[in-house]
Amino acid sequence: MTANKKLLFLPGDGIGPEVVGQVRRIAEWLASRRGIAFDIDEDLVGGCSIDRHGVPVTDAVMEKALAADAVLLGAVGGPKWDNVDFAIRPEAGLLRLRKDLELFANLRPAIVFPALAEQSTLKREVVEGLDILIVRELTGGVYFGEPRGIFDLPNGERKGVNTQVYTTSEIRRVAAVAFDLARKRRGKVCSVEKMNVMESGRLWREEVGKLHQESFSDVELTHMLADNCAMQLVRNPKQFDVIVTDNLFGDMLSDEASMLTGSLGMLPSASLGAADASGRRRALYEPVHGSAPDIAGQGKANPLATILSFAMMLRYSFDLGTEADMIEKAVADALDAGVRTGDIAGPGTSPVSTSGMGDAVLERLDAQLA
Repeated sequence: MTANKKLLFLPGDGIGPEVVGQVRRIAEWLASRRGIAFDIDEDLVGGCSIDRHGVPVTDAVMEKALAADAVLLGAVGGPKWDNVDFAIRPEAGLLRLRKDLELFANLRPAIVFPALAEQSTLKREVVEGLDILIVRELTGGVYFGEPRGIFDLPNGERKGVNTQVYTTSEIRRVAAVAFDLARKRRGKVCSVEKMNVMESGRLWREEVGKLHQESFSDVELTHMLADNCAMQLVRNPKQFDVIVTDNLFGDMLSDEASMLTGSLGMLPSASLGAADASGRRRALYEPVHGSAPDIAGQGKANPLATILSFAMMLRYSFDLGTEADMIEKAVADALDAGVRTGDIAGPGTSPVSTSGMGDAVLERLDAQLA
């Protein structure tokens, strides 16, 4: 890269600052050992922003996010803010980031590292070698559809309303991302909806099928109902390569898939926008896990999901596949050597701290250059 790219780090709440801190160390290693430097700014989002500014994300932070080449987020939320107004809850900051950055495709890989196959609640033979990618539509569907709200009825009852809405263009653009990614993997896409009971699901299946015929016939396409997909993920997850689905089902299915790997602390994610004329995409990267307020500040958090999210950033935002591969290999090598934080420590294993896991990854990165 001829000029430093601009990154915005938003550590957020709970364990967010601790795990993002380990990514800073990786970024410093890249600058000193690989000559790849980033201009990194840091700001507030979530509950910490509510405490400081009264809102979960400020307009000024949004301006920084829009100007950045990529954004890395730690985690938001916690019981401290359970009673704030719904419109300004910590999670609303994340939703605004996704919406204002126009991030429509959420990528959640679920990969079982060989050293962690025993940590899964499923049998080793079911999950060993698992490598699937869930592509979730992120800006449409029931989370954003109108009308929505809680309404008083004349008979004294109340009614809660959320509306599931999708358009042709929303479906086709996220499906195109899934097909493109499948071409770089094993060439299989499973499109998931509930077309048997939902008109939006019927439209989803029809539009994905049309796009497949028009532009991606070289990719194998199958369709599956969401409830069946939930069952198949625990019955035979290795049948899947890329799963593409809507906002609601993607939220649930990706969390289910995450537990196949043994720990939420291991799972990264990327949220991508549309490519502009130069090929640049706005992008937000974050670990799948939450803010874990019960262990915040204790040095117990697993930073690997955040480190792997940074590797995804290098790959998808900056075309630095070599460096992304190096980081992912360093993580695998550390795990193979038995380095564990508490969430993935088996019987008889002494867990390391958050910074101890960062040390282990950096040591393996150094070893690759030796």
